[in-house]
Amino acid sequence: MPPHESTRLRRPAQVLIVLLATMLSLLPSVGAAQAHGTIINPASRAYQCWKTWGSQHMNPAMQQQDPMCWQAFQANPDTMWNWMSALRDGLGGQFQARTPDGQLCSNGLTRNDSLNQPGAWKQTTLSRNFTVQLYDQASHGADYFRVYVSKQGFNPATQKLGWGNLDFITQTGRYAPAQNISFDISTSGYTGHHVLFVIWQASHLDQAYMWCSDVNFA
Repeated sequence: MPPHESTRLRRPAQVLIVLLATMLSLLPSVGAAQAHGTIINPASRAYQCWKTWGSQHMNPAMQQQDPMCWQAFQANPDTMWNWMSALRDGLGGQFQARTPDGQLCSNGLTRNDSLNQPGAWKQTTLSRNFTVQLYDQASHGADYFRVYVSKQGFNPATQKLGWGNLDFITQTGRYAPAQNISFDISTSGYTGHHVLFVIWQASHLDQAYMWCSDVNFA
């Protein structure tokens, strides 16, 4: 084959490789160090939005049917694509001191501020006794979980969550590495829309996760 023919054949392949590399670079990046998890039941805010709308995030019906997820996708779709990576390093257990009021649901991460916004978040109906389920892609285990419930009278539809709005429920013990971890919670005296606030202190490093799940105590 003449040299100029070989060059002409190679060029389309080179262009295709460049195009593929460019497309891959635009996809959300979740490295092994960031692929962790979230509370899937009752679903955390980002996970609920991803599970419900991830495959149809351009559907205009979301604005009417699920306005809080709609505003979250408008603010930063990566909040939902990377529902498993809302972590902060090196807090040393100083969760309250280093997480300002109004930023609890985003774990103090500016990119996830849409999760702090009050409004009509979709709720999971619970009884006074329920089970919390964590899904952890990387199976890191837990030093502990801390579980809180927003106080009776706090209104998640109109108020951002602060530390003073929370009742401490319990702190668990350690959990061995596993993709699925669950633990039982017992509460009393709560009715209506509340925020379940969970802190996960992962075992492999000093990494802390904080999530808000909207629940309805029936």
